[in-house]
Amino acid sequence: MDTFKQRLAFLWPNEKQAKIAADIDMTLAGFSRIWHEGGLPKAETLRKIKQLKGCSIDWLLTGEGEPFAHAEVAATLHDTLGNAVDAEEFVFVPRYDIEAAAGHGRLAGDERPVFAVPFRRDWLSIAAGRNWGMLAVISVKGDSMEGVLNDGDTLLINLAETTPRDGLYVLRINDNLLVKRVQLMPGGRVNVISANEAYPSFEVDLQQAENGVQMIGKVVWFGRYV
Repeated sequence: MDTFKQRLAFLWPNEKQAKIAADIDMTLAGFSRIWHEGGLPKAETLRKIKQLKGCSIDWLLTGEGEPFAHAEVAATLHDTLGNAVDAEEFVFVPRYDIEAAAGHGRLAGDERPVFAVPFRRDWLSIAAGRNWGMLAVISVKGDSMEGVLNDGDTLLINLAETTPRDGLYVLRINDNLLVKRVQLMPGGRVNVISANEAYPSFEVDLQQAENGVQMIGKVVWFGRYV
């Protein structure tokens, strides 16, 4: 993410300029100059962004380092057996307090991270590539994907994967966030499939912006309690 605009887009994925401007107390005209002309906001606006999103101001200004600053780590970390662990071997992915409904849909809510989830860098590079700034962790709500994804499962989402292929995706339909199996169909249409037969499949045309459907990202990993 080389530009300030890209870093803002990461912090507010798939949001309109007017929503971001309102969140950070800027006029739309002033925000438009930052968005389109590559400018930087004033210090108080940067502090507002940090307050809202919990991100590092250094990263926000330069793109260097991790998006979300963490408390200083001791020189040597240890696992539960006392073995030394190198924190540099891990990527800390933001965990959002958002539930992607595997049922009738749940309002996405306030998109700000509540903490970070560590993943090994070598594993993450294979599973999701190296665009780590476009990863997010959320959870599943509902039973429409039961047997594949269950209520309460944790999802790792690649927000850069918005071009649909066959697989599991998070979609926003109007104000509802859903996780479903997507099957690519001819003519830019996708079949949105639930694992639970009680929920019928349906088709959407992604080429029609007015239908209120957005591809948010691809599910690249999930975990659950047993």
